[in-house]
Amino acid sequence: MDRVNGVAPEFEYDLRELPPGRVPFRRWRFELWHGMTLLRTGWRITPHDAERALRTAASRRSHDMIGVKPLRPENNRALGPFKPGASVTLDCGAVRCVLNPRRVDEQSAAA
Repeated sequence: MDRVNGVAPEFEYDLRELPPGRVPFRRWRFELWHGMTLLRTGWRITPHDAERALRTAASRRSHDMIGVKPLRPENNRALGPFKPGASVTLDCGAVRCVLNPRRVDEQSAAA
């Protein structure tokens, strides 16, 4: 729950391993969505780093939505285990937010 107005912002995410490519190592892609707007995307070498980048992006956006500048957006924690494909609530200091998995039918419609 947002500690300012009582409503926790909800975002959608996608976190998946990329298929093998020209690089000789595995990569994980993350996407953070708010409705139909893609807020942040990227890739990391480990799933843990991709999850951390996703949580940091959600923290930044949650703080922006209430008009507060996050001092350390990377200092957030999942309230419960973060398992790709499951919903998770993040405690980001001044705000909490909810990350829901992005539905497959929306992904295929965008492609």
